[in-house]
Amino acid sequence: MPDGTESESRKLLKRLREVMAGSDAGQTRLDKITHLIADSMGTEVCSVYLFRDSETLELCATEGLDAGAVHHTRMRLGEGLVGRVARTGRVVNTPDAPAEPGFRYMPETGEERYSSFLGIPVQRLGESLGVLVVQSRDARVFSADEVYALEVVAMVIAEMTELGAFVGEGAALSPLHQRSVLIRGISGQEGAAEGHVWLHEPRVVVTNPIAEDPQREGERLHEAVEQLRVGVDKMLELSRGADKEQLEVLEAYRMFANSKGWMRRMEEDIARGLSAEAAVEKEQSLARNRIAQAQDSYLRERLSDLDDLSNRLLRILTGQGNNTGADMPPDPILIARNIGPGDLLEYGRGLRAVVLEEGSVGSHAAIVARALAIPLVVRAARITTEALNGDQIMVDGDQALVHLRPDETVVSAFRDKIAMRAEAQQRYASIREKPATTLDGQTVEMHMNAGLMADLPSLDGSGAEGVGLFRTELQFLVRNKMPRRSELVALYARVLDAAKGKRVVFRTLDIGSDKVLPYMKPNDEPNPALGWRAIRVGLDKPGVMRMQLQALIRAANGRPLTVMFPFVAQFEEYRAARAEVDKTIAREKRLGHPLPGTLEIGAMLETPSLAFAPQKFFDEVGFLSIGGNDLKQFFFAADRENERVRRRYDTLNVSFLSLIERIVERCECSDTPLSFCGEDAGRPIEALCLAAIGIRSLSMRPASIGPVKSLLLRSNLADVRKVIFDARHRGDQSVRPAVMEYLRDLS
Repeated sequence: MPDGTESESRKLLKRLREVMAGSDAGQTRLDKITHLIADSMGTEVCSVYLFRDSETLELCATEGLDAGAVHHTRMRLGEGLVGRVARTGRVVNTPDAPAEPGFRYMPETGEERYSSFLGIPVQRLGESLGVLVVQSRDARVFSADEVYALEVVAMVIAEMTELGAFVGEGAALSPLHQRSVLIRGISGQEGAAEGHVWLHEPRVVVTNPIAEDPQREGERLHEAVEQLRVGVDKMLELSRGADKEQLEVLEAYRMFANSKGWMRRMEEDIARGLSAEAAVEKEQSLARNRIAQAQDSYLRERLSDLDDLSNRLLRILTGQGNNTGADMPPDPILIARNIGPGDLLEYGRGLRAVVLEEGSVGSHAAIVARALAIPLVVRAARITTEALNGDQIMVDGDQALVHLRPDETVVSAFRDKIAMRAEAQQRYASIREKPATTLDGQTVEMHMNAGLMADLPSLDGSGAEGVGLFRTELQFLVRNKMPRRSELVALYARVLDAAKGKRVVFRTLDIGSDKVLPYMKPNDEPNPALGWRAIRVGLDKPGVMRMQLQALIRAANGRPLTVMFPFVAQFEEYRAARAEVDKTIAREKRLGHPLPGTLEIGAMLETPSLAFAPQKFFDEVGFLSIGGNDLKQFFFAADRENERVRRRYDTLNVSFLSLIERIVERCECSDTPLSFCGEDAGRPIEALCLAAIGIRSLSMRPASIGPVKSLLLRSNLADVRKVIFDARHRGDQSVRPAVMEYLRDLS
């Protein structure tokens, strides 16, 4: 490229702006871009490859290669130098392309043996859209200024692709944000819902990537950065009394907002022809790339701070704040990268469903979604990029599928599914008051899980006989500071009032692992699920446990009280926790407070070790509740957050059922009440098998009670037990196929 790269860069961007402003069809527009880049760079070839799907790149425009190869030449991600650029997101700049590892010669393009190769990733905020390539016969390394100029052009192409600049007649791409999209995720909460998209944080759309007046763009940037700095200073001033960690985050914000290096790089981008918004986004993309590559957790956090600060700056520049003026649709389905429990609770039951790009099945958001009984899909890749406010969307929480802008065939089939579900719910309503008594006269108690006051009306609506698990940690998770004892007393009293005498099992604080309190210093543990959590935290922080026990006792105010300790792994932990209860009861008695009319103290059996505890434990514990979710992941050594392994192992595996049977037998020997709590309790086939091997109390989400009870009423547990026994005798790995066959014959 000639000397004076900055002016040449601006000249190239000006020509690009003219192309974008024209009325040419999408393909013609892209062809003109490759021509002017090759002309400006002085190269024989310029090509644009774009993704057709997540694994396939397609040649969409070229200057210098055979025009007949356009839309016919394709390559897999990682294949050839182009595929390497796409896979790594890094520039490849070489004077001898054929000598590079992985080089692929494509004779169908009519290309000669070009020596020089410069490949630039076309990406927007870390999302790869394709690759921009220039090639020349001369063996040379492209200069840093040339690489920079082409990076700027690639960014503009990415913005234009996002804005649909290449769609229309003769389009190089199908229209973004118009085509139907199917996204697969992970189910966080079952159920099906239809509605329209409501973005928790609307995407900032940069509509003017190229500067018409660089001087004015520089002024706009300085004005916006100054506004940003004032805002950060105000946040710091208002947070002087906050905890150390929060202040550290805000101090990092201020450091970045005042970074001379950050400002200088954005000024240089503007000087080369980018608008203020595009300059900010270019630096943000670099930060996101570094986040993806950073191994150090502290560095990732700091780069995330810079990413968030860039978003704030973009909102100032574009005026696209959280309040965009759009009205929430009457049937909102919330879309977010991630969301905290407090924000989700603010939306409340008005939401039809929630779809998260990140998150996990055990996250705070998943817990709240289950409490609100709304479908949830997590790990839905690219959903925040694909979705726009108001888009039609259908969420299948059972299959973890999201249909965005679905076609009529999908809409029809999905509505049929919702109608069938509604019809089934009507049938379940007719058996709501009936006990779950099987054909051979065995009655299974049906309880519900809860965690919010909003759950309690489901006690009557679902036919639940009580609350088998009340998660007390939600009230701690949705606050920015530790709740006061008086607040907990009032809440627990309201829960008991709403239960109207039905049994409520309060599980003490189950934090740690993926449930870290906002005001609690996180522990950087290599495996949090096996780390400092639940009862372990309670025993190490007895003050918090005592406060909660006092609140529960005072809330009972003479009524029956049932308390359960989570994640007990050995007898001594239960004994230590039980001792805390006894000390708290003695103290409350000395203070003259009313004691519970009856007091049941139990434990959750979530670790295989507790199944083999001394008989004395089973004799002393008031009751046991099998926590199926954790017990299964520890039994199979399969992380339930890891989609690659969690579905490999079946609850109806004969080995796992044998463990459950052993627990049932030990509880029967000591006359210890036993229940099963977890996702599997609410799945009809699994619930039937658990009942067949001796579980007589199940606790599940309210919506699952109807389907489970319906199957139990039609089944003979003795017959199911024989099916399980025969499958085990044959050496079957799982009893599921045999039970399914039995049920088909039953119907």
